[in-house]
Amino acid sequence: MSPSFRSQARPTRQRRSVLQAGAALLAATLAGGAAAQAREVVIGYQDMVVPWRYAQETGELEKRTGYKVTYRKLGSGAEVVRALASGAIQIGEAGSSPFAAALSQGVPIEVFWILDDIHDAEALVARNGSGIGTLADLKGRKIGLPFVSTTHFHALVALQDAGVDPRAVQILNLRPPEILAAWERGDIDATFVWDPALAKVKQSGRVIATSGQIAARTGKATFDALAVSKSFAREHDAFLARFVQVLADADRAYTADKGGWTAASPQVQAVAKWTGAEAASVPASLALYAFVPPAEQAGPRWLGGGKASVVAQSLAATAAFLKEQGTVHSVLPDYSVGVNPAWVQRAQ
Repeated sequence: MSPSFRSQARPTRQRRSVLQAGAALLAATLAGGAAAQAREVVIGYQDMVVPWRYAQETGELEKRTGYKVTYRKLGSGAEVVRALASGAIQIGEAGSSPFAAALSQGVPIEVFWILDDIHDAEALVARNGSGIGTLADLKGRKIGLPFVSTTHFHALVALQDAGVDPRAVQILNLRPPEILAAWERGDIDATFVWDPALAKVKQSGRVIATSGQIAARTGKATFDALAVSKSFAREHDAFLARFVQVLADADRAYTADKGGWTAASPQVQAVAKWTGAEAASVPASLALYAFVPPAEQAGPRWLGGGKASVVAQSLAATAAFLKEQGTVHSVLPDYSVGVNPAWVQRAQ
């Protein structure tokens, strides 16, 4: 072997160090690219009229976290749950009923923020001229609502409380846009839904009962929340902590200046844009909800109370009722396994 060939086959220490440095730089570049790619999240949202829609419009979450955030609008809580289960989204917003069903079916998620206490923001409305004035009048009539939603749960609770067998009512599985189309065609006699669809059907209908009234009468409350897949939560703790701060600031901005959220304000215009609601109806719609401050969410009454919390108890009661109706097959002994107050507690 010639000296020249030997020198090419056996790199000197200097050349080895250069090669090693280059390899290290390449590895760091690849790792940095993978990390940057991982700083992405897909959030599934619905058309609920809530303050944080303005933060979506302004890109506040992206600004505070540096993440690439993709928002995917879904038509129902059931769709949100399926998207979480499949990994199509990492965070999703839905009502207590879909999340109770999801946890009962073993979907690995954690509820981490109460979007709203529903109160009177969901209502059972009968069409004018339908002859429906009470829950008892719904026998043999058609009600459109999204299955496995908070309105589905409360419709069944209300019918049972009124002594009406749900099987005597034709309950149709329709998403809010489909409800509006069916309402306009005259295909349904009543609906149990939320804004913006609720505001539109009220224009030609009569409110028979609200979720707030049903909860007061039966003790079975409903709420909307945000949940995260457990696998995403394990890897993105800091992101979730900042997300909660964005949510808290959005609610605080609204509750501190409700009068400033007028139809012409940028906040209300953003809510209307993201939900499909009419700007003129947004301030009244927002007023129907109760937005729970972070300090209360972190405490024992809401997210921080373990099995005895309002959230865990509501999820358990909802799941038990859904099992009774044949919607889910089993009920967990403790629904606090699907509740994580860590990020809202740190927000204090």
